[in-house]
Amino acid sequence: MTNIGTVFKPNSTKAMLLGSGELGREVAIELKRLGIEVIAVDKYADAPAMQIADRSYVVSMLDAAKLEEIILKEKPALIIPEVEAIATKKLVELESKGFRVVPTATAVNFTMNREGIRTLAAEKLGMKTSKYVFADTEDEFRAAIEKIGMPCVVKPIMSSSGHGQSVVRKPEDISHAWDYSQSGGRSGNGRVIVEGFVDFDYEITLLTVRHSGGTSFCAPIGHQQVDGDYRRSWQPHPMGEKALERAQEYAKKITDALGGFGIFGVEMFIKGDDVIFSEVSPRPHDTGMVTMISQNLSQFALHARAILGIPIANIEQYAPSASRAVVVEGKSGMLEYRNIDLVLSRPNTDMRIFGKPEVDGHRRMAVLLAKGKTIEEADRLTAEMLEDLDVKLF
Repeated sequence: MTNIGTVFKPNSTKAMLLGSGELGREVAIELKRLGIEVIAVDKYADAPAMQIADRSYVVSMLDAAKLEEIILKEKPALIIPEVEAIATKKLVELESKGFRVVPTATAVNFTMNREGIRTLAAEKLGMKTSKYVFADTEDEFRAAIEKIGMPCVVKPIMSSSGHGQSVVRKPEDISHAWDYSQSGGRSGNGRVIVEGFVDFDYEITLLTVRHSGGTSFCAPIGHQQVDGDYRRSWQPHPMGEKALERAQEYAKKITDALGGFGIFGVEMFIKGDDVIFSEVSPRPHDTGMVTMISQNLSQFALHARAILGIPIANIEQYAPSASRAVVVEGKSGMLEYRNIDLVLSRPNTDMRIFGKPEVDGHRRMAVLLAKGKTIEEADRLTAEMLEDLDVKLF
């Protein structure tokens, strides 16, 4: 297999993306810019990264046998997981046979499962977290809610973008929350985590890059979620010096424990100068799409460089910036984006259309980006852009 380090062969070094959505698409673009051959894998055809990749495969990545078959056929130098729905135990096995998983198979195995990462952070590293209980059955789930108290948050241990996640505020919510958690998880029915509410001032994502030159941090990102799904983000989120130092200490502690090279999205709650760990993703983060306009190197460029063994010389923040998701509702395989000339007529703005082939329900289809003199101005610009944009379904 090709050796990846500070020296690699353009157009002959293979990287395989396991998950080919909008985040994987941007990673594919950055890898292609550095001459890397990209193979994209996802459960549906014509996924965003597949439109950029050299080759693609459609397969359930929870099917360990099929996943192994593709990897053994392609023999990639790098295996880059981009979603939670992956047979992670198979990746651990393949890594033991010489394949390189980004950042490591152990890190992926931990973080693709909320139980593993919460146990690591709270019980092994001694990091402050919310109260939590895991449950496998509805009876255990009800007992967990009684122990944690209401309101509380319910999440499948394997899910993303808010799928299967809900808030239980009163007894009437319990049955629906259980049913939704069982239908919304990445692997279907299964274990859930019940988390107590945290008293916090704000929540941040701290993009943390482990690379051959050490560990680097992007400016903190603030964000808004709706039903656990990203809707808008801004950077830099204002923080006190002590809180930022503690957030960076937490981020370095958890990413050092996971190991490997690449970017990690570390989510934390901040209360005054106190930091409470929430989650970590060993890959680009949806809230980090703001870096496509805010920095000299986006989170995707940072990820590509880091996993290829290239040190990160500097991360420069250009200006206060914001991003806003374009969420489309309906059912169609034919979409038309209108008024883009008006949307992008404003200075210091940009837009990315993901190229997802269809909508069924509601789906994030694009992102709007803006810079301003303040984060409030940048956020206002993206709101105006969204108001001008017209997406038609046929």
